[in-house]
Amino acid sequence: MAIPMRLGAAGLTIDHVTVAGKDLRQMRAALDSIGIGSEYGGPHSNRATEMALTSFPDGSYIELIAPQAKADPQALAAHYWAKYMNGGAGPTAWAARTQDIAAEVRRLQSTGVEVRAPARSGRTRPDGVRLEWESAQVGDEPNGTFFPFLVHDFTPREARAFPTGPPTTKGLSGLKIIVIAVRDLNESIARYRAAYGLPASEQQVDTKFGARLARLPGTPVVLATPIGLHSWVAARLAQFGEGPCAFVLGRSEGKKSGTKYRTASRSTWFGSRISWFDAAKLGWHLGLED
Repeated sequence: MAIPMRLGAAGLTIDHVTVAGKDLRQMRAALDSIGIGSEYGGPHSNRATEMALTSFPDGSYIELIAPQAKADPQALAAHYWAKYMNGGAGPTAWAARTQDIAAEVRRLQSTGVEVRAPARSGRTRPDGVRLEWESAQVGDEPNGTFFPFLVHDFTPREARAFPTGPPTTKGLSGLKIIVIAVRDLNESIARYRAAYGLPASEQQVDTKFGARLARLPGTPVVLATPIGLHSWVAARLAQFGEGPCAFVLGRSEGKKSGTKYRTASRSTWFGSRISWFDAAKLGWHLGLED
């Protein structure tokens, strides 16, 4: 399924996705157990969280985020992803990169979407390099959980995405699909179409995944609503509310790296095959587009 990473009406590109948990070392070990490495990125300046990342050749990356060892209790409790870290949510949020954050804020506001003013943030890498950026929350849900939050760098973005120079991975091209769990599929489709000027969606049911799916053409977004009360998607919605529930990666073109990944199951979404890693082993849902 060749889903472009660019959101046509807004001219946005996937920046990164966030995977939240309680212990960063355990999260890194779980990802490593399926053959995907990560790099320590350092503590955030919020006195609450630290991160590691897995970067890809297309510039996107997975951010693993967890509490700092000596986090300020008040800062941690006030963090917009506190419940996701405390609950070991795994997929939590996603961000879109934009060159003109002010213009995109105005454009989204003109469609009726609530957008907060950009706020400056940053972190210092383990090698002492300081990173600075600004981000803006889109929508009234927790940051980046339904719509992507916006990111714009003040320091070179390459220093943020590729801390040691090259991408972390060799056999993977980057993030391709953001799967967002929603309660009302039609309402959620309508919100995305209004915000980004999108055409009609395609829909299908994946009984093994436990959801009815809607692909939003021209975007990396697949919306998923549970097809039964016992679906894991329904349980996730009950615990964490609407937001990303799975991510799908692409393989490097031609699969020349020779890297083999051991997956546990397969789905066919909109004519393309997706191989899923063992969610029990990893702790969250991650797939590979074949």
